Parts: sequence; C-alpha cells; structure tokens
Amino acid sequence: MTAANISPISPTSETGVASHSLFVCKTCASAWQDGKRVGESGGQKLLKEIQQVAQHWDLRDEFPIKEVECMSACNCSCVVAFPGEVKLTYLFGDLPVEGCAEAVLECASKYYSQPDSVLPWSERLEPLEKGILARIPSLSLN
Repeated sequence: MTAANISPISPTSETGVASHSLFVCKTCASAWQDGKRVGESGGQKLLKEIQQVAQHWDLRDEFPIKEVECMSACNCSCVVAFPGEVKLTYLFGDLPVEGCAEAVLECASKYYSQPDSVLPWSERLEPLEKGILARIPSLSLN
C-alpha cells in the first residue's frame, strides 16, 4: 500500500477514538534554574493560544489538542505535531511562541482533509512552511 491509495478516514477510528490529534510540546522554550523549570514555558504559552483560538475551530471535536511533556526537539522549539491514524505524522518546529495559533489550526485543517496524507509545502502557512522537522511514515504504510 502506498500513501496515494489510502482511503479517506472518518473523524473517529473504529474504537471511537479521534483519528487525528494536534500535539503541542509544553516544555519548549523553558527557562531553567538549578535544574528546575522556572515560570511558564513558551510551549505552555503556545498551547494556551492554540486552545483559545480552537474554541471557534470547526474541527475542535475531531482533532483534539493534546499537550506533550517533551518531543525532544529542544533546539527547534516551539514544536507541534499532526499525527493521524493511517497517515503520515508531521512534526513542525521553530514556531513563534505567540501569533501562530491560527496558522497551526489552518494547517491542521488542511492535513485533516488530505486522505493521501500529503501536506504540500505550498499549502502550509508561515511559519509552518519552513518549520517542518519531520514527515514520519504511518505504521500502516509499506
């Protein structure tokens, strides 16, 4: 099976769990003192902004936003990922702490609508068009 012949998937899998997610690293852009995180991280600020904007997002129920403790892309913070059942996972980094929530959600919407998993560079908004860190194959792809 190739990415080109994956059929469109429903908003939820057979188990009733959402088939898409938006992961946001909440540890990104942290300040550390004596081995402890100090104050609110950039990732936490980005997460809050995305959650705020997502209140009016038409895919908020089909594409849940999930905080992740760390995605190990610390040199490229702030980081988000779009995993989808039987789809490629996209990892984006070097996102600004503020002002990119709408672009993230619009890109997530485009990813959601792509049954072949491909999220063309030309359809990504700044800062996501240059912030791609990885495109990870699905376990279901051969």
